[in-house]
Amino acid sequence: MDFEFTKEQLMFKQEVIRFAKKEIVPRVQEFDLKEEFDFQSFRKMGEFGLLGLHFPEEYGGEGADVVTTVLAGEALGEAGVDGGLTLAYGAHTFLCADTLFRNGTEKQRKKYIPKLASGEWIGCMGLSEPDAGSDVASMTTTAEKKGDTYVLNGTKMWITNGPIADVAVVYAKTNPDLQHAGISAFIVEKGTPGFKPGNPLIKMGVRTSQTSELVFSNCEIPAENLLGNEGEGFLYAMQTVEWDRSALLAPFVGSANFLLKRCADYAKGRVQFGRPIAKFQAIKHKLADIRIFAEASKNLVYRIAWCKDQGRPLNHLEAAVAKLFVGDWSLPVTNDAVTLHGGYGYTHEFDVERIFRDSRLAPIGGGTSEVQKMIISKLI
Repeated sequence: MDFEFTKEQLMFKQEVIRFAKKEIVPRVQEFDLKEEFDFQSFRKMGEFGLLGLHFPEEYGGEGADVVTTVLAGEALGEAGVDGGLTLAYGAHTFLCADTLFRNGTEKQRKKYIPKLASGEWIGCMGLSEPDAGSDVASMTTTAEKKGDTYVLNGTKMWITNGPIADVAVVYAKTNPDLQHAGISAFIVEKGTPGFKPGNPLIKMGVRTSQTSELVFSNCEIPAENLLGNEGEGFLYAMQTVEWDRSALLAPFVGSANFLLKRCADYAKGRVQFGRPIAKFQAIKHKLADIRIFAEASKNLVYRIAWCKDQGRPLNHLEAAVAKLFVGDWSLPVTNDAVTLHGGYGYTHEFDVERIFRDSRLAPIGGGTSEVQKMIISKLI
């Protein structure tokens, strides 16, 4: 396994960092405080080519490999882009658009992928429900076939981009008796009668991402909006795990590098008891822990990306380890960053406060740490 990036990949990473620092980062604090989605930054990401990076050029993409795509996510985090925007980007590109691209018909691809790749449309995925998170098979949303339509009824919850999405990939049971095998996936567009997103939730962190429920009340959609075949929905949802454990974790890797630089600079400049606090062993240990987290996370995440590029089937144990490690260990690391800054770290003026809040989602979203441990122990 070769962990060396190509010259072109390293140059691309620097281009993304420069782009993000110029076009996105200056607006981060403003939108985090307002708890608003930054449409302008999102559209600029589309113009730059990030939203459709791994899709073929014929659909508006760049045809990039998985490692390069993950590298872009790391670059966004390293530039200082907030976790809300990177989360919205991940849900849009990998959970919605990629699922459409992988499993859609050519007609569906041509209709949706170019709009999603450019940022003209925003996408989301409706899988979790109020009483069905990690236990996907217990979902109660149904899709009943009636002639040339499907009628959807049910509620989805914790949906990133839910209030602002133009199109959603929605999972529902077409045969409730079959558990996982009875789940199917559907394409639902904004404005469809019977489909209504809820109001944005007020969250602790990732506050620029808009999260809500999706409500379906006798929502009729054309039968041609079925994605793939009936009963294949659970398989499609599991496909997203490969992205969730690589591209969606990548901004955390980049954010750790951003955090390390901020903490090191502060520690060298902050003088107490006649010398920079960077000279104290306790501070040195905190900086070392951040670096350890960044290096370990990077290796775990890029291993999954590399295997995906090689066409290897996802190793669920390695994927669960990556998700668990990045999720759980981001908390003490970001907590130490706040502590290192003292009282300043508790104020919004310093980025460490926002990063600390954003990191709290990591052990929860995309599969809790408890579920990852269950997977790991079962596979052992």
